[in-house]
Amino acid sequence: MALDESLLRSALEGGVASLRFYTWSEPTLSLGYFQHFAERKPLDVAWVRRPTGGDAIMHHHEITYSLALPSGAPWHTSESWICRMHHAVATALQSFGIAAMTVVCGEEQRLGPMLCFQHQTPGDLLIAGHKVAGSAQRRPHGAMLQHGSILLIQSEHAPELPGIAELSGVDVPRVALEKAILHSLAKDTGWSVEPSEWTQAEREVAEQIEREKYSSPSWNEKR
Repeated sequence: MALDESLLRSALEGGVASLRFYTWSEPTLSLGYFQHFAERKPLDVAWVRRPTGGDAIMHHHEITYSLALPSGAPWHTSESWICRMHHAVATALQSFGIAAMTVVCGEEQRLGPMLCFQHQTPGDLLIAGHKVAGSAQRRPHGAMLQHGSILLIQSEHAPELPGIAELSGVDVPRVALEKAILHSLAKDTGWSVEPSEWTQAEREVAEQIEREKYSSPSWNEKR
């Protein structure tokens, strides 16, 4: 979370756009910014509060992405970045022979009390009626940090949530899917997507944010 917030600061202060894919070293629940910390109790796993909104996500057999964009053109258009990223994921899944669909406006459904993947909202990505990708944002001063999760395989910590493998019968390799998403996004935007390393400044900022914020009970238990 601290690294992602560091990327947001690079977008705000340096005009740098970044897209990061990652996984978690252990099963971890991330609470949305506005959720109450007591909602984590049904799941006895490590947990942290995100800087973005939305409901809780069980990070286990999934891909997490963070997209940090500066304010203004060409980064933002009238199209929602949640829909835009989920369209890129859907196109990538189609290259593996998997058909997915997005939820259209008016079909919001809450199927459980606190998990993001039990709350279907406009723009979410579904397979066979089940949510397999969801995203949430934070938008300070016109810039944006968007977090998203792509559920690859069902987790024993949330057995009520089938993943792409269970719903489609296709076990999609994580790295291959990430590359396919990048290809789809670059084609959609016309942008050049290039690999990069963390700058020293970004690492120092992330370390400071981790110490002062994400390692602190005052942040994680703030609601």
